[in-house]
Amino acid sequence: MLNLPNILTLSRIFAIPLLAYFLWWPGWEAGYLIAFGLYCLMGVTDYFDGYLARTSGTVSKLGIFLDPIADKIMVAAVILVLAAQGVLRGPYVGDMHVIAGLIILMREIAVSGLREFLGPLQVSVPVSKLAKWKTTFQMVALGSLILGQGLPRWAVMLGEVEANVPHTVGLTTLWAAAVLTVITGWDYLRVGLKHMD
Repeated sequence: MLNLPNILTLSRIFAIPLLAYFLWWPGWEAGYLIAFGLYCLMGVTDYFDGYLARTSGTVSKLGIFLDPIADKIMVAAVILVLAAQGVLRGPYVGDMHVIAGLIILMREIAVSGLREFLGPLQVSVPVSKLAKWKTTFQMVALGSLILGQGLPRWAVMLGEVEANVPHTVGLTTLWAAAVLTVITGWDYLRVGLKHMD
């Protein structure tokens, strides 16, 4: 059923390869700024597809199926490309920031598998407030990391280290999202374990 909310969700999915393309070229500042704009636009459509579906009474099974998939594919694509291009690197710990990205990816896969397992049992796993905060930190983190590559001269001195402002915000919120990912992932797992023999 192709209503407006579902079209917005599909547009997000089809835009992911374009987003990855603009992220693929380190040093291409204009490309990263375009990617940042596209990323923000995709975030806006993510909000409006759900809002329109609820307010217009057009919530569909297709939309329920596609929306979380679109979000997960976008997050995974951005994390993987940024890791591949060395963007998940910072002062003091180097590329150890990749671990935060891996934690987020592993949780997304695990929770998807858990939801698939619990579906036939008619058990729903509601999204907690903490999970919403995790998503907020995650989206801010990835957007900031993209923006940092587009504005490499936006920097401040942190002691003896020159730090790009958006990049530093991105790495900090990425770790915050990773910590919340572990907490909320464990909450979901506890629900699932109650239904496993």
